[in-house]
Amino acid sequence: MTRPPDLQALRDAIEAVDEELLSALKKRMHLVDRVAAAKLDAASPFRDQQREELVLRRVRHLAVAKGLDSHEVERLYRWIMQMSIARQQEHIRTLPTAPMRVAYQGADGSFSHLAAQQLYAGREGGVLLSGYQTFRAAAEAVVDGEADLALLPIENTTAGSINETYDLLTDGRVVIIGELVTEVEHCLLALPGAGLEELRTVLSHPQGLLQCEAFLARRPWLQPRAEFDTAGAARKVKESGDPTLGAIASESAARVYGLEVLESSIQDEAGNFTRFVEIAREPVPCPPETSCKTSLMLSVAHEPGALSQVLQRLSKRGISLTKLESRPLRGSPFRYRFYLDIEGHAASRQVEEALEEIRPLTGELRILGTYPASRDTTRPDAGVGLPGPPLR
Repeated sequence: MTRPPDLQALRDAIEAVDEELLSALKKRMHLVDRVAAAKLDAASPFRDQQREELVLRRVRHLAVAKGLDSHEVERLYRWIMQMSIARQQEHIRTLPTAPMRVAYQGADGSFSHLAAQQLYAGREGGVLLSGYQTFRAAAEAVVDGEADLALLPIENTTAGSINETYDLLTDGRVVIIGELVTEVEHCLLALPGAGLEELRTVLSHPQGLLQCEAFLARRPWLQPRAEFDTAGAARKVKESGDPTLGAIASESAARVYGLEVLESSIQDEAGNFTRFVEIAREPVPCPPETSCKTSLMLSVAHEPGALSQVLQRLSKRGISLTKLESRPLRGSPFRYRFYLDIEGHAASRQVEEALEEIRPLTGELRILGTYPASRDTTRPDAGVGLPGPPLR
């Protein structure tokens, strides 16, 4: 006669296995703490959707190999991953120095993400990066206190000014506290095995499409389609599984989303530079002995020579103008608001006197920020705190 199983012994064995599982989970959480510290130091976003999907895919395969229900195991691991994210957030709260919170527009692998990562990596105290779908959402994160600052592109040497960023500066809720100029290299990405001749539609941010206009014009079978972000376009190509879809994005986006680079350096200009600005709720003092730049916004009377008078007075005061941009005044057809970048600190005697002289000529005059000027963009290491190769 077969001896019946010892229920208590089985329960004891299960409890022993449970203890092993909890010990393994504790070990995983300790590793999560180290991952959080590494992410802060490298200025990497805490949520990495692509990495999470790879982990879940691996777990499903392992579950099948071990004779377990892959769906139930995946559900368990989703809870464990949520626990890991919560643990990383708790790790941040226990740090003696709070990390700087930086918002940017785009998904992982976007040029804004890469610029932010290179600029802030290694910062003492760490950096917590968060990507937003639009420029406005990134700016609103600063206004609402969710982020300490946002890094937004404002102009490109190939495609010109990025008007949405200028428009975000008009209401006075944020100021410019820094700038960064860096070279950008665009690539044509597609699913592995797809050829250039197979592609029919190319996705990218409108700026990416503009900066590669000549490349697309020489290939009339490629129809451009605007998306909210370059890296988001790459992700959409991957998720679609459609070999006729391509994306204009960075080489890094190709690695993140498992795509192939069909063509590199497809931008119209060999030296394709983008200028980014840091925006925050409050101004930050310029370091002593630093070459500064001041950004202004003004409107002038709707009469001949009004803007010319302003520019002449700046010139007579020895103020160098580095940028002049016009944007339509809402509700006033064919009237414009002007954005100017000048060399010098807003608090310097030269600039103060110049602003007082032009103020009577303006209907509106606002200082958008005084900040350290970027280095010479003609050098490969152009950009504030951003040495090294172009963003790919």
